[in-house]
Amino acid sequence: MALTTDIAATYRGPGAVMRRLLALGRREDRALAILMGACVVMFIAQWPRLARDAHLQDLNLQMEMGGALLGTIFILPLVFYGLAGLVHLGMKLFGGLGDAYGSRLALFWALLAASPLALLYGLVAGFVGQGAQLTIVGLVWFVAFMWFWISGLRVVHRGQAA
Repeated sequence: MALTTDIAATYRGPGAVMRRLLALGRREDRALAILMGACVVMFIAQWPRLARDAHLQDLNLQMEMGGALLGTIFILPLVFYGLAGLVHLGMKLFGGLGDAYGSRLALFWALLAASPLALLYGLVAGFVGQGAQLTIVGLVWFVAFMWFWISGLRVVHRGQAA
């Protein structure tokens, strides 16, 4: 399926999409591409907020964007790989049946699938700024991300992938 179709399908049933992704076979390049795509979208989502901050606080926008680029494209993927590894070890401690690849894929897919809400969060941060609206959108993004991630981990570690 197309990537956008899979993202939309994740909002209806994240477990089914995770099973379909796992059925495509173990491909680390696919997992890395999904993670990098999510990180690129998260970088783009920061642009409105960065532009607002640069304008209101008289900051250099290029410097702000450079820092955001370094953080989201180069450092954040390493953090997510580490987080996926720690969560995988925790799942194995509690009897999980899945492998490390499945744990990574569940996290990376949850990030990419929740990325439309990250874009909305960035728009609200850029156009509205701090306030209740930003908090609500951030909470919706976090809940969707956790729902996708936990659903993916359940598929991976309960042996439902086959």
